[in-house]
Amino acid sequence: MADLSLILVNREPAGIATVTINRPKSLNSLTKQMMTDLATAFKLLDADEMVRVIILSGSGRAFCSGVDLTAAEDVFKGDVKDVETDPVAQMERCRKPIIGAIGGFAVTAGFEIALACDLLVASKDAKFMDTHARFGIFPSWGLSQKLSRIIGPNRAREASLSAMPITAEQAERWGLVNHVVESSELLKKARQVAESIIKNNQDLVMRYKAVINDGLKQDLGHALVLEKERGHAYYKGMSKDQFKKMQEFIAGRSSNKTPSKL
Repeated sequence: MADLSLILVNREPAGIATVTINRPKSLNSLTKQMMTDLATAFKLLDADEMVRVIILSGSGRAFCSGVDLTAAEDVFKGDVKDVETDPVAQMERCRKPIIGAIGGFAVTAGFEIALACDLLVASKDAKFMDTHARFGIFPSWGLSQKLSRIIGPNRAREASLSAMPITAEQAERWGLVNHVVESSELLKKARQVAESIIKNNQDLVMRYKAVINDGLKQDLGHALVLEKERGHAYYKGMSKDQFKKMQEFIAGRSSNKTPSKL
């Protein structure tokens, strides 16, 4: 039976939802059930029209220390291979922007969950570690492919083959995280970014996230074609009233008036 206290979900009227991995005594290591519950949380938040941005964090001294290895066989050979119960798959399917608030350790599976976020805010004590090679675990949530595309193949090979930690300072310098702040400011900074996103057109935010993420899976030439195709389809689907509201919105912004909502 699921322990609903291990994956906490808090929805706010402003449109921000916070998901917290809440197993601090075990550094937020993941059981099979927690993975399923995390997947379900993102699936439900994606379907919730009131939710516009999601913040993912961990309680205590870690973001997520990976899979609970006391149940390793149950996890790696279990039904988490099912997309519906796979948290990373559900995060990648989620149309809403996901902000990872990384405090303390993000290790192996925890690192992979961080990489499934759309952007990252880290505390100064954050450390990213890939220990797959150390413990004889094969990556299956994207770390072997995503990390090299973000920080470069040489840095990724060193991090993954040596299992050496990437500090918050290195992560920011290498483009892995967007902001590094004091631990006490971590969730505040994540909320600031979320609030900036909420101010924008929700439909376009979701479309923009999709075209960026889908384009990253292709070479530049095909990605540019994808952008143009989706752009044409977007404008073709707009009514005269929507174009008028867009013009009013832009005019309102430029004249410091309160614009009508799109």
